[in-house]
Amino acid sequence: MAKILVAEDDRVVSLLICGMLKQQGYEVVAAFDAMQAMMLAIRPPQPDVITLDVQMPGGTGIEALRKLKVSTRTAMIPVIIVSGSASAQQRQELAELGAGAYLEKPVDRDALLAAVAAAVGPPPR
Repeated sequence: MAKILVAEDDRVVSLLICGMLKQQGYEVVAAFDAMQAMMLAIRPPQPDVITLDVQMPGGTGIEALRKLKVSTRTAMIPVIIVSGSASAQQRQELAELGAGAYLEKPVDRDALLAAVAAAVGPPPR
């Protein structure tokens, strides 16, 4: 079963995203700031994919993505950006840093599930 790390500081949005993913049979763990997301990303068992908000306490999603992609422990983990506030310049930077997909908030369930399936394969259910 694929493990997904949901890094989102808005607890309501986090619950919605986690619920969508759990409903499909994915194992989900939540982080509510960039620092917590980084710690959960390196701790075994590591996530198979990460959804990452751009604006979070403890560092931006851009900073977190940069750190994830330069670390040998996390560089190969696919990252899906989920944000409603990224500028065109930030989106370009996220793509250059290795973000696998960019999803706008409010998150479309089908788009989220398609992005996750593209990163880790179809859900267990």
